[in-house]
Amino acid sequence: MSNIYKAFANGKAYMPFFICGDPDLQTTAAAVREAVKNGASLIELNIPFSDPTAGDGGIQEANIRALQGGVTTDKIFELIEELRRDITVPFVISGYANVVFSYGPERFLSRCAAIGVDGLIVPDLPFEEREEFLPWCEQYGVDLICMVAATSRERVKAIARAATGFLYIMACPGGTTEELRSIVQVVRTVTDVPCAVCLSSEDAPQFWETAELVDGVIEDAPIVALMGRFGAASPRQVGAHARRAVMQLKAI
Repeated sequence: MSNIYKAFANGKAYMPFFICGDPDLQTTAAAVREAVKNGASLIELNIPFSDPTAGDGGIQEANIRALQGGVTTDKIFELIEELRRDITVPFVISGYANVVFSYGPERFLSRCAAIGVDGLIVPDLPFEEREEFLPWCEQYGVDLICMVAATSRERVKAIARAATGFLYIMACPGGTTEELRSIVQVVRTVTDVPCAVCLSSEDAPQFWETAELVDGVIEDAPIVALMGRFGAASPRQVGAHARRAVMQLKAI
């Protein structure tokens, strides 16, 4: 069984997203530790990219800051290896296809396995092209996380059937709770793989209303905003934010 399932073993999972190297790798490591200390169930660690297509302006700016600070894929692998000395919750690494291709898919996935990465998210990888990475993921025991938009109507069952680890549902701007409910209902007819929704909005009512429908919540923009605003002082802020989120998820 995938190690990622542990994130969903004790209720709804809280999964914060970090852009590695923003503002620097040392601060990223400290913030990850604070999030886990305060109840985070899974950590998504993002490899910054020069031209990100996903995420809002804050996420794009954080990518640029990290790259300007000299972060590299190898430095991020070293960061994860160091975090694994004292952190046992699942790690999922995310990065654009070009990052994996430039590193070499087999080399990338073998390194992931060696340092304790449990899953890979490639946001610009079309479902039909997942075979580009899937053989290496299967060989090295790293879940290739499938993604689906909350407004999708086609291919949902096919994507859900292929999902391992968890199914990553993207809440689209302007989307509705009913659209998400409809997607989850379809997913439940074909798989029991956990569903997690990524909510970029800091609108608390929308956040918690939507969280009721799924097995876990991924927060990206709110975490990135805290890192950008507080810089070296952000780990404490991230820890407090994670503690509040976990408590509210437990109350659902």
